[in-house]
Amino acid sequence: MTADHPADGFDETVHQRHRLGVMVVLAEAKRADFTYLKRVLDLTDGNLGRHLQVLEEAGLIELDKVFEQGKPRTWVTLTRQGRAALGRELDTMERLIRRVRDR
Repeated sequence: MTADHPADGFDETVHQRHRLGVMVVLAEAKRADFTYLKRVLDLTDGNLGRHLQVLEEAGLIELDKVFEQGKPRTWVTLTRQGRAALGRELDTMERLIRRVRDR
């Protein structure tokens, strides 16, 4: 029998650093547009687009594509499921931190 390790709690979809970054920005800002996320996370259009696709397919974010002043704009928000997943990820990180610091 193997002991559970706190790292077993990481969600591979959420834990990837850029996707985690997207989710943290959205948790702080409630919503953000594609351009802002691209700039703050220092990602290319294609890279950010792919990460957003993965998060959307997992039901963790919603994309709202609109036209504002004749230009396309994509707004991104966390879903309720996304907020819960981020919370679980942060809880897992906290367990790992306590495990190391309490030694």
